[in-house]
Amino acid sequence: MEFLNHLGGVFEPVAFLLLLGGTIGGLILGATPGLSPTMAVALLIPFTFQLEATQGLILLGAAYTSTVAGGAVSAILLKIPGAPANIATALDGHEMAKNGQGAKALHISFLSSGIGGVIGVLLLIFLTPVLAQWALAFGPSHLFWMAILGVTVIGSLDSKSFVKGLLSGCLGLWLSMIGYDDIQGAQRFIFADALTGGINIISALIGIFAIPQVIEMFAKGRIASSISSLEVEKQSIWASVRETLGYKRALSIGTVCGSVIGLIPGVGGQIAGLLAYDQARKFSPEREKFGSGYAEGVVAAESANNAMVGPSLVPLLTLSIPGSPTAAVLLGGLLIHGIFPGSDLFDNHPKVAWTFINSMLVGQILMVIFGIWIAGYAAKVAKIPNPIMAAAVLVLALFGSYSIQQSMGDVYIMLGLGLGMFFLEKFGFSAAPLVLGLILGPIAEANFIQGSMIATAGDGTLSYFFGGVLNLFLIALVIASIAYSFWASIVLAKKTAPKPEVTK
Repeated sequence: MEFLNHLGGVFEPVAFLLLLGGTIGGLILGATPGLSPTMAVALLIPFTFQLEATQGLILLGAAYTSTVAGGAVSAILLKIPGAPANIATALDGHEMAKNGQGAKALHISFLSSGIGGVIGVLLLIFLTPVLAQWALAFGPSHLFWMAILGVTVIGSLDSKSFVKGLLSGCLGLWLSMIGYDDIQGAQRFIFADALTGGINIISALIGIFAIPQVIEMFAKGRIASSISSLEVEKQSIWASVRETLGYKRALSIGTVCGSVIGLIPGVGGQIAGLLAYDQARKFSPEREKFGSGYAEGVVAAESANNAMVGPSLVPLLTLSIPGSPTAAVLLGGLLIHGIFPGSDLFDNHPKVAWTFINSMLVGQILMVIFGIWIAGYAAKVAKIPNPIMAAAVLVLALFGSYSIQQSMGDVYIMLGLGLGMFFLEKFGFSAAPLVLGLILGPIAEANFIQGSMIATAGDGTLSYFFGGVLNLFLIALVIASIAYSFWASIVLAKKTAPKPEVTK
């Protein structure tokens, strides 16, 4: 219970002000398309140079936590995920906003994030030594199968057609291969200078989700079932609390998925929400409601997003292995102050380590409070006329894409993918499977190549990829996921098939 001895350090005046500033600033940055949690934390690094190590980490940790949750604001109101972690939130959250339930969706989003986040940080506090050893068990073969497990979700993710979902996912996998191979350095599909560095996931995300909406707004002056054509329903905070706590199954699935995926180095939180969303739909008796504005989908996605924050720091703080790009930036924040994370961090710098972890626990509560406070104001974006909304979204898309690497190439890629997605949607193809393929492609490819190199020097490819309890367990999950997707597609086809007319 050593963490309780350092809880008071969070409430020291300067530390608490930094925690407040980081939380509020993170919510704003997270709601801005293009500013991912990694970029938000990186932007704040220079501000920590003159601070004490503990104070600097409190600022960075607060920004990390609230940016992940803040991305839900633009995902719900504009259908532009603030970060890859918020993709699944947009699927049901935006539909709720279109039905005039934007404030309710935001309330549920922040409450779910807070619940998942608190549990994730508690896991970091109480189970760090055990989880650190478990995280070390994951090698390239296991990470490859984890990526394949994510790929199996593609067929049924936000698509009326299983085949079209798979085709969208395959297109995303192909797009992920553009650029130079990170392992062998080979050129692939580079037919323009802008593609030399591959397709940045943030610019792709903005283009695929934002540009089709902008085109619809400019072309027709409205979006089908436009949110601006409806009055925003007032939502009681306590009603949102009761409803959120009522989705116990979705909260449990989201928290477990987020915690497990956050713990695994290299997988990244961007697939936590999508996997949790898919699993919640598979276990729900009302799975047909998912994708049509069903609050349970928002609960599963957002609880997973923040549940992965705490466990993602376990490999960093105990093994000096950043579990995600954001954790790598936090590592830089530690090294700047001459603190080297590892097994002796809690012995040599207990105040720094425990105060930082405690600040993330308190930060989750502050994030919920401020998130709910801004929800009512943010939901009023629904009343903005569509022409003004279209122009604003386009400006945000251009700004967000350019700000990633200060490159017009990212802007061209964003616009090209957006135009392509606009036409694909006309034929019934979905954006979410395409983005998931784009995210999982590099993870699967890099770990397969690394695993093949290790296998060549060992017992062979078959033994390396198909041997061991953990490999077999993950393979079983992959097979089960594929079998369920086929079964669900057959059941859906039978339900939607026209009934034969009975002639007298």
